[in-house]
Amino acid sequence: MTTFVDRVELHVAAGNGGHGCASVHREKFKPLGGPDGGNGGRGGDVILTVDQSVTTLLDYHHSPHRKATNGKPGEGGNRSGKDGQDLVLPVPDGTVVLDKAGNVLADLVGHGTSYVAAQGGRGGLGNAALASARRKAPGFALLGEPGDLRDIVLELKTVADVALVGYPSAGKSSLISVLSAAKPKIADYPFTTLVPNLGVVTAGATVYTIADVPGLIPGASQGKGLGLEFLRHVERCSVLVHVLDTATLESERDPVSDLDVIEAELREYGGLDNRPRIVVLNKVDVPDGRDLAEMVRPDLQARGYRVFEVSAVAHIGLKELSFALAGLVAQARAAKPKEEATRIVIRPKAVDDAGFTVTREDDGLFRVRGEKPERWVRQTDFNNDEAVGYLADRLGRLGVEDELMKAGARSGDGVAIGPEDNAVVFDWEPSVMAGAEMLGRRGEDHRFEAPRPAAQRRRDRQAERDEAEQEFDDFDPF
Repeated sequence: MTTFVDRVELHVAAGNGGHGCASVHREKFKPLGGPDGGNGGRGGDVILTVDQSVTTLLDYHHSPHRKATNGKPGEGGNRSGKDGQDLVLPVPDGTVVLDKAGNVLADLVGHGTSYVAAQGGRGGLGNAALASARRKAPGFALLGEPGDLRDIVLELKTVADVALVGYPSAGKSSLISVLSAAKPKIADYPFTTLVPNLGVVTAGATVYTIADVPGLIPGASQGKGLGLEFLRHVERCSVLVHVLDTATLESERDPVSDLDVIEAELREYGGLDNRPRIVVLNKVDVPDGRDLAEMVRPDLQARGYRVFEVSAVAHIGLKELSFALAGLVAQARAAKPKEEATRIVIRPKAVDDAGFTVTREDDGLFRVRGEKPERWVRQTDFNNDEAVGYLADRLGRLGVEDELMKAGARSGDGVAIGPEDNAVVFDWEPSVMAGAEMLGRRGEDHRFEAPRPAAQRRRDRQAERDEAEQEFDDFDPF
């Protein structure tokens, strides 16, 4: 059964916003108390957050579909709907978020670092929020926006200071087990290590992490063996350690040729040329291994490598190696630029930026693109004539109608608002009035201007009494 997964494809869906409510307050003797529809709740976000207790992406390998909760719709009595709950997905430190095309969206390093993978939809406004001095009785509400739907790729790159690289069975797992408290699987056959192992090493005042990467073979950068799958775990390491086997039983191999093969694969993978290298000649406790180490040491030193002869089994040369690695790690940490506080960048809107564009396509269709027009279209209930008229008013105030005229649009031309795969297309009629205008301007109801029935009856009775009293005053029996 798979216990370590470092690359998954995740399908995330944010919550949809709740619809606004169209309601009119009613009570005894007050049949038209005004609009009281509440707003819809916001949909929940999908958030990726670094959690130090998580070391693998296995959970998302088994359950790649994740969805946040939707916002609740508004209700009458000015009651707003409840917001959807955000879905927080814990990921290991060093997780890289990419889109399907391979573009990096976020590099999550450090406990608590987060990234909003899918944004929840806005809740729709109720008719109480849409009411104004000119629009006293809106008979419609705005719909909630749908949440984002995204397919993303998560890649785990091990966050370590030192990486042990070399052929299978070179002794990397044995070396990390004696340098740290890590307990990797150790056996006398190739590819014993199937997943990267991490260990923490203390050398004097320096504490650093060391990673044991699965063995590399010729062609690893092209996918042979396990190399291509795990070479990404070397990218974040500050120091590379070549672990060379001096007691190999394969006659065609020797430490120098092994080093050349591994270096060729690292160059082919790319991005690792500037990392300092250390060469470790392992298994010198074997007599033949000691002799071979003494033979190849001058050649390796002539190439500029620092060479250490060690034995993980006999604990030979481990202290010197540990302190040498600590020194290189300390140098790498000192050379890193100091982290600065995140600056808040304010990008004001340009004076000539209308917030939308109008383009004419080859087939004569006029396409409107922009954040506001597209959001307004998504929130419009096209089964309600008054809501459609309200959308026309908003587009007119934004200047869409003027831009369509400048672009050459005429009455009856097709206009699409939104992207090609999800657009609303309609025949354009300039300054057209909606069917709701039979009650006056959009959102107005003359019933609010008319006298109430009970009040009118009282006025009629009072008028009758006044008329009777006037007749009595005018009567003169003499």
